[in-house]
Amino acid sequence: MKRREFITLLGGAAAWPLGAQAQQPSRTSRIGLMGNLPLRPIESFRRALQQMGYVEKRNLVIEYRFAEGRDERYPGFASELVALPVDVIVTWGTPAAFAARQATTQIPIVLGAIGDVVNTGVVSNLAHPGGNITGFIALNVELEEKRLELLKEVVPRLSRVAVLGNSRNPLNRVNLDTARTAAQRLSVAVESFEVQSSQDVEGALRTITQAAPDAVLLASDTSLLSERKQIVDAMAASRIPAIYPFREYADVGGFIVYGANLSILFERAASYVDRILKGEKPADLPVQQATAFEILINLKAAAGLGLTLPASVLVRVDEVIE
Repeated sequence: MKRREFITLLGGAAAWPLGAQAQQPSRTSRIGLMGNLPLRPIESFRRALQQMGYVEKRNLVIEYRFAEGRDERYPGFASELVALPVDVIVTWGTPAAFAARQATTQIPIVLGAIGDVVNTGVVSNLAHPGGNITGFIALNVELEEKRLELLKEVVPRLSRVAVLGNSRNPLNRVNLDTARTAAQRLSVAVESFEVQSSQDVEGALRTITQAAPDAVLLASDTSLLSERKQIVDAMAASRIPAIYPFREYADVGGFIVYGANLSILFERAASYVDRILKGEKPADLPVQQATAFEILINLKAAAGLGLTLPASVLVRVDEVIE
């Protein structure tokens, strides 16, 4: 079976200007970083900064704040970072972005990865964001439709899909509306199951299992990543096919992942941080959309579900996990 190589972290790093690595910043910079967990994209961000001359414990301090599945912690984190203060706040996910936006209109905010900014009201104009916010969009709203279409291709006679989402995330309603619109076109019924924190996931999974849908669509929500192993194991045990938005689900045995390459987005976010620290304003830096996407399929999970993947899907897969 042929496998297409998707854009690697090394390839993304090679795209940085050569001069960026040569200049060592002369002062110590302090960055606040808010996200759910210290996952692969965070490491990509750190590595990209290092290539541009920012080295932790030498001329860089990163104040990490991880919510670990509890979105209600973000407002407190944002207030802490503003009080320090930090030079730039970097966020991962919509709840973190909203908390930073509420906490300050002065400190620059770089969205390392966010599902949508216009429909959720974070930024009104991509080309000219204005204010103190800029960054990168994972296009998760648009991808919800494509994820549902992919499920329709791989699950025979798909008619009922459960969507597991986080009601605390402002993106959840936008994503759900998109999925329902796509479901109507595909003649698929969508039922929503919502949690408010990672502690609610176990109960939601029990309810989904009892409902016995034909498949499950995991919402593009970072807090759910805290329980990714529990979610993937529950789907496998119930023999329910599920499609996921982030690569981390594939790392623990998830069936299909379709989403933006967030590591590349965070590498690009590091370049924005560098430019802001050197004097550019967030208002002058356009909000950019993801350009690298990946489909990952776990063959062992497919076998456990009793599914044979059609050739039309396999030719589009970026990585096969055996």
